[in-house]
Amino acid sequence: MEGKELFLMVEAISNEKNISQEEVLVSLEEALSVATKKRKNIDAIVEIDRDTGQFNTFRQWMVVEDGQNFVDDDGTIFDDQLHVYQKDADGLEVDSFTREPIETEEFGRIAAQIVKQVIIQKVREAEREVIVNDYSERVGEVVIVTVKRIDKGNVYVDMGGVDGMISKFDLIPNESVRKNDRLRAYIKEVKSTPRGAQIFLSRTVNEMMIQLFGMEVPEISEGVIEIMSGARDPGLRSKLAVRAKDKRIDPIGSCIGMRGARVQAVSNELNGERVDIILWDENPAQFVINAMAPAEVSSILVDEDKHMIDVAVNDDQLALAIGRGGQNIKLASRLTGWKLNVMSVSESGEKQAQETQKISEKLADQLGVDAEVAGVLIEEGFVSVDDVADADSGTLEAIEEFDAGMVEELQERAGDAQLVQALGDAESSEVLMSVEGVDEELVQSLIEADIMTVDALAELSIGELLDIQEIEKDVASAIIMSARENEGWFD
Repeated sequence: MEGKELFLMVEAISNEKNISQEEVLVSLEEALSVATKKRKNIDAIVEIDRDTGQFNTFRQWMVVEDGQNFVDDDGTIFDDQLHVYQKDADGLEVDSFTREPIETEEFGRIAAQIVKQVIIQKVREAEREVIVNDYSERVGEVVIVTVKRIDKGNVYVDMGGVDGMISKFDLIPNESVRKNDRLRAYIKEVKSTPRGAQIFLSRTVNEMMIQLFGMEVPEISEGVIEIMSGARDPGLRSKLAVRAKDKRIDPIGSCIGMRGARVQAVSNELNGERVDIILWDENPAQFVINAMAPAEVSSILVDEDKHMIDVAVNDDQLALAIGRGGQNIKLASRLTGWKLNVMSVSESGEKQAQETQKISEKLADQLGVDAEVAGVLIEEGFVSVDDVADADSGTLEAIEEFDAGMVEELQERAGDAQLVQALGDAESSEVLMSVEGVDEELVQSLIEADIMTVDALAELSIGELLDIQEIEKDVASAIIMSARENEGWFD
């Protein structure tokens, strides 16, 4: 083959397969090298001159260490047709190759077939790499696809000459999809496999809803309105938290659009999914109140240590706050990132009274005072021995019932209680750390929850341990089982 013909062929393959001419030439070199090796049973390499298109063939020997009982990666022992000792290699490094030019083969039909197969394989690999690289950069985009076929619930789509798949788990529940339908889908993942590039798409992820609003609302694409978070129950209901960088703009109204046109367009694309637009707030308590809409919140109690918020609503709002199947509270929790507990106002009052009683009894016990004194301290905001010990004496003396002598005595007792508590915490920490799977962070959370012994840990349920600290459910189960084993439950 003349050089000109070769380059024309290479250019045609390059254009057809959307890969570089260099990749085609490299594939051809590898194919010719394989064919030469098979035909002559030697190690050979073929190079193509990039200027003239001339084929140059070299026989090569791998340089191995002198005197070594050499076995190559294929299990072949030293063979003078394939290997050469370093002492005979003119000073070349071990694992390098010594070469000599040989005449380029005129390939027959079988060899030509080998060349063809190798080129096809290499071109496929190059195509796959191009697709993977291209679509890996597009992960996170929403694209329009055409349904090609449906098999076992999975939808196979055409992305404009490239195939993709929407798993049945990534389809909106109860969504009707037919062949040749045009859909929008979110590029979730791209994998390179021996069978080719595999592109996985989804219609259920939060990011798809967020991307759709970016398409429908110009203020979002321009950066005037910012989407802070989103949560979905695919096909049923979603919540989207937004804020405006310009206070003159109404972010909720902008996302809803004239007569609800913008939010309706997104809802239609998501198979009728209802979308609540929520105003984001940097204050977690206010953000939770907003996220609970359409339910009206009466009061709220934030526990930052447990990252938990108790939400109290009137009795007539309780069902609305929880939602069908707990939908509203679940979406609000995902949207805000806080664990939310919904209860009636009466239940909230009872819980707070119980918590106050518990704190009062603990404080009274630690300071050696009666419930009345402990109650006064709590009313003034001193809910722990640390608060009392670290308080300014003048602040405590300002309390009507207290005098200087009483304050001095209280702070001295608080200091002693701190020391006892520190010693107890250290002892409990050492004991709890003996349980497999318990780390320092969990120990701290357990001690704060008054779980001071292995026996107390063993008595916990998985749900109770998850309430103390957010960990994987199987990890929590393993820790509790380990504690029970340590306590001899299974002897």
